[in-house]
Amino acid sequence: MKFISWNVNGLRAARGKGFEDVFRALDADFFCIQETKLQAGQIDLSFPGYESYWSYAEKKGYSGTAIFTKHPPLSVRYNLGLPEHDTEGRAVTLEYEDFFLVCVYTPNAQDGLKRIDYRMRWEDAFRAYLQELDAQKPVIVCGDMNVAHEEIDLKNPKQNVGNAGFSDEERGKFTELLAAGFTDSFRYLYPDRTDAYSWWSYRAAARQRNVGWRIDYFVISDRLRGRVQDAYILPDIQGSDHCPVGLELAMDQSP
Repeated sequence: MKFISWNVNGLRAARGKGFEDVFRALDADFFCIQETKLQAGQIDLSFPGYESYWSYAEKKGYSGTAIFTKHPPLSVRYNLGLPEHDTEGRAVTLEYEDFFLVCVYTPNAQDGLKRIDYRMRWEDAFRAYLQELDAQKPVIVCGDMNVAHEEIDLKNPKQNVGNAGFSDEERGKFTELLAAGFTDSFRYLYPDRTDAYSWWSYRAAARQRNVGWRIDYFVISDRLRGRVQDAYILPDIQGSDHCPVGLELAMDQSP
């Protein structure tokens, strides 16, 4: 089964930059998107053979997640079921017979780590949510998790120590997540690969120079490791300041 995740940085804008062509060309079983920046009814977008599930932020033009799937789920959950964390449309969970798929857009700690306290509460709540799912069946988590975990995951680590996305606090929470029974699928296959990034600033021609960060992930339950066939990043695909990332798993396609 083929899974794609992409922070589109505004789906209406991405649509004008070839999103539909990319979607069709990648032909994924599951296509997860973050930062849709939509409210219900603001876009009419569908693809033959796919169902879609959307989580919207209460604030207009902000956040938002969605999953397009070829495989009807057994159940659907939106957000985490916690009032503090359920107003920004940051998660969609689909349940299948053999796994859960979670699309997430992790809150940004913001400049000066202004939102770091909230980010830490989110991290703890989200990890607990994933552990609750994982106790039932394996979990596949994908999305913009807004952290470069190790120095290898960004071009200029020393200059970014303490900045949003590379603070000790955020990196530590990602370590805690992995220690709770989860695997970073890309690093599982490619532990030493450098210059592999999924986000680039719009400033200073960062993308052309590949001065980037790897902050988009497929994180899987440890017991799915043996099913990983490939994990990859697609930096040549334009349309956002992020590029799509992918995962291929040996999984049954029945719901």
